[in-house]
Amino acid sequence: MRLVVVGGVAAGLSAASRARRVDRSLEIVVLEKGSRISYGACGLPYLVEGQVSSLDELTVHPPEFFERERDIRIRTGCEVKSVAHAKREVLLASGERIRYDRLVWAAGARPAASVRGERVFTLHNDRDAERLQAFLHEHQPRTASVVGGGYIGLEMATALRARGLAVTLYHDGLNLLNREEPWLTERVSARLQQCGVTLRLNTPVAAPDDLGDDFVLWTAGLKPNVEILAEAGAELGRTGALRVSEHLESSLGGVYAAGDCCEAMHRVTGRPAWIPLGTTANKMGRVAGANAAGARERFEGITGTSIVRIGGLAVAMTGLGMIQARREGFTPVEALVEARDRPKYFRGRKVAVQLVADRNSRRLLGAAICGDEGVAGRINVAATALAARMTAADFAALDLAYAPPYATVADPLLVAAQTLLKALDAR
Repeated sequence: MRLVVVGGVAAGLSAASRARRVDRSLEIVVLEKGSRISYGACGLPYLVEGQVSSLDELTVHPPEFFERERDIRIRTGCEVKSVAHAKREVLLASGERIRYDRLVWAAGARPAASVRGERVFTLHNDRDAERLQAFLHEHQPRTASVVGGGYIGLEMATALRARGLAVTLYHDGLNLLNREEPWLTERVSARLQQCGVTLRLNTPVAAPDDLGDDFVLWTAGLKPNVEILAEAGAELGRTGALRVSEHLESSLGGVYAAGDCCEAMHRVTGRPAWIPLGTTANKMGRVAGANAAGARERFEGITGTSIVRIGGLAVAMTGLGMIQARREGFTPVEALVEARDRPKYFRGRKVAVQLVADRNSRRLLGAAICGDEGVAGRINVAATALAARMTAADFAALDLAYAPPYATVADPLLVAAQTLLKALDAR
């Protein structure tokens, strides 16, 4: 039995490794288009900023590790051009045909727009980072335009500013981070201003040539890599990504998908969603790999939990915001509070917490937290509450830890929960 995995980063290698643990006799081949595998793409902005010294530091394991320790064959520089599922074959750009019994498609996503130019860059993979680093070193630019107000755009705007460049960030909408929350955008905008980044909201950029800075970093949107498998007959879902079952099997029997190329069930809405995140890719990869090796595991879904650092400000989200919740058919009620993460005498700083619940069921639907410290742990508490389908009352009754160096006696989460209960009770 041969398992072929297409994609050698988060989802693909998680799938291959899990498949090996399930079936020690399975032949496993991983095909990676690039020259590097098993690296932390989320660390690329910190490489550009200078907090990471080299791409090698972002590499988790070299190919030799997988071949020696896990008996997984790694083939880099292998671009898949087509899949002939009736023949159980993948065709490489080189013309080589590789047979499979089971296939895991973990081909990820790519920038939504195809932008080109000597002074136009993206930052999606290791090759992009090498090209940008070489340009920065050789040309020593003084100004930069960043297009896109998502995670990478915001991280890179402050990373380039930290290198001393004058940076202008363009975003085509009114709200950053795809959250549709004006209060969150206001706080992020204020931090960008403190960092010296010029922000241009509601300013679409038709082409990078329209911008006059020394170079342009284009980070506006992603698109799932689904075309090859779709041409082979795999169905796409409502989001445009691959539709998969709870076992992460595509509509092609024996072909599984994981990571940024496919949908996942949203645990709050109960509907498929496409939220490309590294944490999701790793978890999906493990389930897809196990099932491709003969297991029958379920992927329980996602709540879209994420966190990003913007000039020292941590911004974290899970579940739905107010507008998203209304769009999904809920009757949302929110609480938005500011409270100290620690007592004032222990240098406590203000943390903004938003909780959203459904008025009818009183179930917690989402949370967003913004502050300099204490954000990651709190958003994880909220994400756990969403997975447990807690009501606002359940959440308000949580027994959270307190000691002056770490929290206040009434944690900001609980302050927000009490405010939310009052809003739910108001008619």
